[in-house]
Amino acid sequence: MDTPVVRKRKVAFPLSLKPLAKRAKANEPSMTAGAPLADRLRPRRLSDFIGQRHLTGSDSLLMNMVKNGKLGSIIFWGPPGCGKTTLSRLLAKEANCTFKELSATSSGINDVRAVFEEAKGLLALTGKKTILFLDEIHRFNKAQQDIFLPYIEQGQIQMIGATTENPSFKLNGALISRCRVLTLERLTDEDVREIVVGAIVRVSHQRVDADANVLDDGGPLSSQGSSQVLSSQESCNYSSFPHITDRVLSSIVSLSSGDARTALSLLELVLCTSDMKEDDLITSLRRSISTSYDRTGDSRYDMISALHKSVRGSQGSAAMYWLARMLTGGEDPVYIARRMVVCASEDIGLADNQALTLAIATLHACQQIGMPECRINLAHLVAYLSEAPKSTRAYEAYKRAEEAAKLVPYLPVPMAVRNAPTKLMKELGYSEGYKYNPSYVHPVHNEYLPIPLQCEKFLKDEADVSDKIWDEDALLHWEKECNEGHRWSGRPTE
Repeated sequence: MDTPVVRKRKVAFPLSLKPLAKRAKANEPSMTAGAPLADRLRPRRLSDFIGQRHLTGSDSLLMNMVKNGKLGSIIFWGPPGCGKTTLSRLLAKEANCTFKELSATSSGINDVRAVFEEAKGLLALTGKKTILFLDEIHRFNKAQQDIFLPYIEQGQIQMIGATTENPSFKLNGALISRCRVLTLERLTDEDVREIVVGAIVRVSHQRVDADANVLDDGGPLSSQGSSQVLSSQESCNYSSFPHITDRVLSSIVSLSSGDARTALSLLELVLCTSDMKEDDLITSLRRSISTSYDRTGDSRYDMISALHKSVRGSQGSAAMYWLARMLTGGEDPVYIARRMVVCASEDIGLADNQALTLAIATLHACQQIGMPECRINLAHLVAYLSEAPKSTRAYEAYKRAEEAAKLVPYLPVPMAVRNAPTKLMKELGYSEGYKYNPSYVHPVHNEYLPIPLQCEKFLKDEADVSDKIWDEDALLHWEKECNEGHRWSGRPTE
């Protein structure tokens, strides 16, 4: 009997069961189209990168490292929107390395470990190096950062970490010692303008290509580099976007504050709004920007330092500006008032004993009244402290005394100035020979310091300038900038 033939029937899988890779690939165009303008217009070649010329210049340390194939591990430290991510991607492409990208905000140690193990295997099999770009690396605590150490030290992976926070405070010392820390500066207005103009030209070309049914391959801003972008702008004069006037462009540059991502986001808003009047458009742009002030980041400490130093330098206008910057950014007024209490004794000190009283009163006002009214109290205090005479005699005296106290902490108190509340202590010589000052109609002397320190003078006389510096160049600069070119009245007579 013949065995029946069983024919296999083809089963048509529904669309939802197609391989995930194919589905992901099919979705890529729509994902790209929906990406923000700042992401779609990233430069694709290192020669098109704008800004950070101290790093991207042909004679820079970083470029020499890339040319020699010794990129190593790097920490990019800089403000948001200065090009850390873009530069990392371009460096990996230039170095012909496998590029992996993670963010510490959404990835954990297991994700990082998986990349490291994959890079280790790839290096062993093919000899090709892997660059891991880890954004917001400071989000990992210092204990978690220890996982990077063996892989970096053995050269199994090259890591580029990006952070907006000071690496000295946020990163593990062992990790910093194995990486090169490179600082990225906030972009200049000229850099931002060049980026925005290039983006306008690029989008204009995309619009023309779309009308001609030509697909944009997502190449660089200009086929001849960014230097051609500005010349292209002169010829087209934004003909595709007539509502982008010079005032609108200048507003975008100004409002971005050196942040390329913010600038391109503002440009994207402008491109979508072609029927608004110029003034209304600029007003809308200003309202769309939130104040970039981080009460937990470096900017807070930089600004409070600038405020304190402006008061110390008797620069009331500068001090008032930094006060306004902090308060409008949402800083706690009590934090500022506390710093000014310190300033009242540290910098004004004995030159004006009312300064500390006013500072304490202002601190109390900030605690009891709060914003927005207490900004007036702070303005009063900052103005007063800025214009007050300055003296560090008390502060410097304490520092000298503290140094001596730490150097010889075991010196006994002189017997004459010891207290003698009991009979035994009197018999032992406590308080013997002490002269009670109010009992005399004339000055008297007691030995108040231990014998080794009796010749020390921690609190200097007011006229004593023996430990002060005379810098003729600094004085000439002050006379020019702050004294209308006139000679300082305190100059010694010739």
